[in-house]
Amino acid sequence: MKKSLLLFVAIATLHQSLAAQEEKIAGKLFYAELGGPGVMMSANFDSRFKSDDRLGFGYRIGVGFGVGKVRTKWVDNQWNYTYIEYIRRAYYTIPAGLNYVFGKPNSANTFEVGAGATFLTHKVSLFNRDVEKPGHLIGHLTFMYRIAPVNGGYSFRIGFTPVIGTAGDLVPMGAIGFGYVF
Repeated sequence: MKKSLLLFVAIATLHQSLAAQEEKIAGKLFYAELGGPGVMMSANFDSRFKSDDRLGFGYRIGVGFGVGKVRTKWVDNQWNYTYIEYIRRAYYTIPAGLNYVFGKPNSANTFEVGAGATFLTHKVSLFNRDVEKPGHLIGHLTFMYRIAPVNGGYSFRIGFTPVIGTAGDLVPMGAIGFGYVF
């Protein structure tokens, strides 16, 4: 009788433990993104402010790179002539933002709306028609469809990410990302 009771308690405890693991909600996302706020390509981390939730308010932070026009200026003293040249140069980006994820609690399909800023390591003229206004900062908005399994696994993101360039002009952009939810 004692052995049966002990076996029953062990099975019940194991079942409870497995059920708790199945109910674990994966709210953290690591992903690589082409386009979007990282400009050309970026690696990002996304999480919710509530650690036990996968929907609601959250943030993203990443590191990426891009290529843009950098202005160089040379002065020829003999003729008193100023020569300005624009060259393409690679630079690093640091996209950061706040977002809100909408969706049903038990569905892998969600929608993200967000806004933020991207710091550029070089003062470049990015997305501008007027190359005379280089800067270190661009703004961005995100409207992304996300497939993220509730209990963790591989994820996919695609959407519209308009960027506010260094001269203040709005440039329509898209982004696609692949990652892992944990």
